This record gives sequence, C-alpha cells and structure tokens, in this order.
Amino acid sequence: MSEAQKLDFTGRILYLTEDGQTIKDQLAGQDLQKIPDDLMDNISTDEITPGWVCFWYDETLGRYSFVGIRNKAIAKDDLKNSGFTVMVSGKSKGCGSSRETAPYSEKAAGIKLVIAKNIEKIYGQNCQNIGLLTSTDFGLLERIKAGESISIEEFTQGLDPISADVVRHGGLFAYNKARLAGQTQAPLPSTPARPMNLAEKIIARHAVVDAAKGEMGVDAVKPGDAVFCRTDVRFTHDYVTPMAASLFFAGFGKDTKVSNPDRVFAFRDHLTFLGQVMPAKQKEQGLLKLADNLAVTQEGFCAQQGIRLYGEHEDGGSEAICHNAVLEDLGLPGELIAGTDSHTCTGGALGAFAFGVGSTDMANAWLTQDARIKVPESIRIELQGHMPAHLSAKDLMLYVMSGEYFKEGKAIGQVLEFCGEGLNDMTLDERATLTNMAVECGATTGIIPADDETWRYLKETRGANVEKHRQADLLPDEDAEYAHRMEIDLNELAPMVATPGDPRNGIPIDAMDKQVSIDIAYGGSCTGGKITDMEMYARVLGKALEQGKNIKDGVQFYIQFGSQNIKQEAIKKGYVEVFEKIGAQLINPSCGACIKAGPGVSDDPNQVTVSAINRNFPGRSGPGQVYLASPLVVAASAISGYICTPEDILD
Repeated sequence: MSEAQKLDFTGRILYLTEDGQTIKDQLAGQDLQKIPDDLMDNISTDEITPGWVCFWYDETLGRYSFVGIRNKAIAKDDLKNSGFTVMVSGKSKGCGSSRETAPYSEKAAGIKLVIAKNIEKIYGQNCQNIGLLTSTDFGLLERIKAGESISIEEFTQGLDPISADVVRHGGLFAYNKARLAGQTQAPLPSTPARPMNLAEKIIARHAVVDAAKGEMGVDAVKPGDAVFCRTDVRFTHDYVTPMAASLFFAGFGKDTKVSNPDRVFAFRDHLTFLGQVMPAKQKEQGLLKLADNLAVTQEGFCAQQGIRLYGEHEDGGSEAICHNAVLEDLGLPGELIAGTDSHTCTGGALGAFAFGVGSTDMANAWLTQDARIKVPESIRIELQGHMPAHLSAKDLMLYVMSGEYFKEGKAIGQVLEFCGEGLNDMTLDERATLTNMAVECGATTGIIPADDETWRYLKETRGANVEKHRQADLLPDEDAEYAHRMEIDLNELAPMVATPGDPRNGIPIDAMDKQVSIDIAYGGSCTGGKITDMEMYARVLGKALEQGKNIKDGVQFYIQFGSQNIKQEAIKKGYVEVFEKIGAQLINPSCGACIKAGPGVSDDPNQVTVSAINRNFPGRSGPGQVYLASPLVVAASAISGYICTPEDILD
C-alpha cells in the first residue's frame, strides 16, 4: 500500500449496544443518526467467536460472527447479510482469548473498520495481521457518513514503525514477503544505553539485528520501540495449530518447513473432553467431527514438521495444559516465549518474557523464528508484608484488577512486573497465578524476576543440571522507568470474588450484598490446577472431613489437574485420597470447563458456578453465572453450598 492511498467505507455502520433491541433494529435496516450512550464495553473474543465457532478456520467464520454476544441480539448470518462495513463499541474491544478467529470472522462478514474507545493488545495486533483496520477516533464516523475517503495514514497514527508498515501493506504476510525480498526493512531502535526494567532487558537481548547472520541484541530499548525478536519457545494448541498451518502453507508454500523445530511445541489440551459436554444438537450438526478433525490436522502437521506434540494421555485427558508444561518443562528465566494463547503470560513467573500471539503471527514465526514486539510500558507492583493464612495469589490478582487503573483499560498492552518482600512466601505456582491473570486486565504479560525460589522449582522439576542456565544480571535496574507504580500491603487483603461478566469485577466476599448459593464448584484450568492449588483444595477439604462435613447436597464439585505430573504429585502427597473421600469429581488434565469444553460447564442460565479459572466473560463456561475465586474459596463454597470465605472450616 502506498502512503497516499485513500480508503472508502461504503456501507453501513453498526453500533454494538448493551440494549439488544437497538442492535436488532440496525440488523433490520435502521441506521442510527448519533452515537448511542450505551455502547457495549469489554466485548470478549468469546462473544465474537464462541469456542464451537473456532472449529472452522476459513470464510465460514463470517457466518457466525458475534453469535455469542451477551444480549443474544446477533444470530448466524446476521452480520454478514446486513451490509455493515464499520463496527463501533466501547472500552476494551477484543478482551480475553487470543483467538484470531474473532477478527477474522468480522472481516469475513464484511467489516473493514473497527472503532472502539480502546483496543485490547492481542486483538489489535491480530487485526493488523489480517488487514482489518482499527481506530479509537470516533471523529471518523461523521466523515465516513459524509462519504469522505480516509487516508491509510490515519490508521497508522500512534503505531510503531513496524506495525504502521504492516497496516500499509494490508497485513503481516504481505509485509513479511516484502521484508524477505528486501523491499522494506524494519528499522532498528537507536535508543542509547539507559536503565531498563526486566521486560526491556529481555527484549533488548532478543532484538534481531541481522537475521541472515543470526546477530541479535541491542544496547537498550525504550517503550514504543519496535523490533523483531528471536523467540526461544514457540507453541500452539489444537484450537489454533490447524489455522496457523493453513496460513503457513498458503503464505510460504506447501513444502515450507518450520525453522528450528526442536524449540517448537504443540498441545492437544483444549478440546480433549469436548465430546462429554457438547449438546446433542451440535453433534447432529457435525461440530464434534469438526473439532476432532482439528486434533487430526495438528497431529499430521507435527509429524510432518518434527514438532514435539503433547498429546492425549492413555488414561484420558492431556499430557499437560500448555501453560503448565511451559513451567514444568520448557521455559527458562530470561527467555522469550510466544504462544497462540492469551495465557502464555503464565511463563512470566519464571522470569521470562512470555506473551500470546495470533495464528498469523505464529505462522510467520514458524518460518522466521521471530515475533514482532512494540516495547511495552511496565507497571511496578511492589508487594509488602505477608499473605494472610487463608488468602492466595488469586485474591491478590482479583484485588489488583478491581482498581480503576485496570478497569479503565489503562493497563492495556503494559507489563505487570511484580516485586517486593511479599513474593518471598509465594511458591512458583502462586507467582504463576499472578502472571497468568495479567492478561485479564489487558496487559501484554506479567513477569517476576527469577530468584532462589525460581531455581529451586526448576531444579525440582528438571534436575540440578538446569542450574547452568542461571544468569546473574536478570534483574531490573534500580532506576528503571515505569508507567505506573503500586504498593500493596498483603496484610490488608481480604478473600475476594469477581462477580459474573468480567474478571475485573472484584469485591471482598464480605462486601457481597447477599448470600450467593452455588450449583457448581470448579477447581482447575491452568490457573487453578497447579500442585499448590491442589494443596489448597486438600487443606480445606481435609478439615471439612475432620469436622464431619461433606459436599453440600445439590453442588457438583470438580477438581481438574493441570498436568499428569501434577496429578501424580497430588497422589503422592495424599491430596487425591482426600478428594476421593469427600466425593469430588476428578478430571484428567485439559482446559475443560474453562473454555466450555469439559465437565464442570453449566447448561442453564440460572446455574451459578464458583470457579478457580481465570476469566468469567459471558458464555465462557456455559450459559450460567460464573464467580471467580481462589482455590480455598472454591473448596469452602463446595462444602457450604454458597460462596464463602474459608475461615469457618480452616479455623
């Protein structure tokens, strides 16, 4: 695309509103004359393309765009058949999962431009990659309605040089082809040596200086600098590998090989138990066959390319959820880890820069080994004091995200760097809960400098030989710059819960205005399926057994392991014996109910779930209402039958 190119947006403008009837009126042909006051905020990618829609990865997606929207105003083919080219919404458009199917479906339905008050980082980058334009400039609307042509340069304002060039070229594949042909070049940052925080240090070390010669590393970077970085670990999972593979061959040729496949991994971890919970109607439509074909396609691609596949386990479920495997097997302090899942940020607990990307980014990274990064600003969160006995990292994160800074979307694209004495008492599992949930407030990732606890964990899981990878200078500089600073006294925290709809809806449990009875208690997922989480479930349930208590009648209680290693450790430590005595339903590793793909999902809008998972966007774990809480609260609530703090049992 040339800099002088002008774009026309002939067609209609759709305003996504909380009021479903307003959307239905627009679908029926009514054009709104002014911007509504109730633009919908926090539209998640789960709402744009619910999990079952992701079984497709072609133009079919356009027929199903927004069928999961919370007010049920959009049905199959509605968006595609209504002539809309511009879509408008409120804050945090595209939060949640990194699935590229979401913007792909919008584009396939005819949308050319997305306007919102702010755009979530991964969603925004996915839009750039496929040539779907985005803007936060609501002034464009009147100009478009007046028939004015808009310069492509207006959609590059505020972007780093690489992202701007991707937009000009109409997408990442076109840009990379020009880059590889020498027709365009990514400028290297010229930032002079400066104090850097941890994320900046890792990015600077991985910046590609000369791809042909394998030269990497610049003296310094600063927020806003754009670079291609050499990845250490690249991974995908069964939801995404087929789409990325299709893009890979379409973009580079059917005989193209993945570069350095020994640091590339794939996981059969998302849809392992889908057949147990998929409604009969969807099975009749052939959706289960489509989903199963994703696993077949992934297995074939991995075999062809020599990629290590963490597959299904002989006892059922998966070998491991990808994020748990990164902690146990794959990631190291100081590395740069890219995965096609928004919770790739979990790896930041190791002191790595770990972040989620879309299918197009991964397809390009398979060939180049590189990922493009705009150096993010960082938030320094200093933890003081000591965590009270009946609280956990989940309570801390729900508290952090409930702050206005995060609810207003100010953390979008930033890095949460945790530090302070409060970390000293936290296991690596608990630290992983902090980094895992960084993306729930729109952050690029979370990161925690590696210390003795990190290396203790690594030696325990991988053997003493891992010590050879220790780097003494992987610490933020004392005078590094931060966009925002927070100090949190852990002693002042209380047990928290996030009310349905958004993980940022955190409130102290004691501040709830009524007792909330539950139908389902779910402990699992990458967030709540670690060995420390198992210890917390067992601590509460063991005390309950001593007191003659049991799971409340009418409550379904599920505990799901994050990996086979975690399951075996839970057996060894006696936790599983406690779970079985109290009657919890145990599930082998898989993402499961967290993505509406396994036991523990709701099947009725009136059902209430208290869950240890990471997000509770509408429809995420079924049609019911999902409250997020710590493993301690989940276990205690399963005993009482309503959401409660664990003190009554543990004290």
